[in-house]
Amino acid sequence: MTDDRDLVLVAREDGIATVTLNRPDALNALSAALRNRIAEVFTELAADDDVQVVILTGAGRAFTVGLDLKELGGEVDAKASITSQDLSRAVTGLRQPIIGAVNGFAITGGFELALMCDFLIASTQARFADTHARVGVVPGWGLSQRLPRLIGANRAKELSLTGNFLDAETACAWGLVNRVVEPDALLPTCQQLARDILETDPATRNEIKRIIDAGWDTTLAEGMQIELDASRAHSEREVTPEKVAARRAGIQSRGRSQTT
Repeated sequence: MTDDRDLVLVAREDGIATVTLNRPDALNALSAALRNRIAEVFTELAADDDVQVVILTGAGRAFTVGLDLKELGGEVDAKASITSQDLSRAVTGLRQPIIGAVNGFAITGGFELALMCDFLIASTQARFADTHARVGVVPGWGLSQRLPRLIGANRAKELSLTGNFLDAETACAWGLVNRVVEPDALLPTCQQLARDILETDPATRNEIKRIIDAGWDTTLAEGMQIELDASRAHSEREVTPEKVAARRAGIQSRGRSQTT
């Protein structure tokens, strides 16, 4: 009998946790047991001070194709129960940055899970689709709100009202993913970006992530005030001439290496 813990694999190394959805034979369809395990894993990661960046990906040909339609249609009994809010809260509430490594199909609920990441890197084999309207289910994990903010309302309506697939290159051109790489370069690219994040000051990057997320949920004017308040409070706590001087040489060296 398969242990539910095997549904999500977690590899920790040097401050980076790589989380892999592991139902490849089912294209990582989000069964109740898998949804429950994802929520458990992200809750555990939130409490792990040794983990500073998370990479989320899928095993096999899919990132995840969304909810398990066999369960949803009553063909297969669900082994566990979990609300959408529990999974969404566990993932979006993570204080550590999440890099989505979209290796293949990200469909409907899987598309929503990808949108919960802080940014996405896609394999050339990645394909996105929102089939909520074809299945007869209204989104519940934020797709109808996040997707238009990323790619514009008209493009989001095209995807959500047709259920058509979006290839990786178009997703990049539309601003849904940051870059597209060959399949064998996907995890190495994400790992290098994670290492780049690790080089930054933890308290500062966590606060920057927090205020970007907070601003996402409000108006520009309110977001500007959130940033100003955070900047003042952070400066009082964390910014000293000694700390700035200690970091300056590293910043200058990195700048030279990236521009020459």
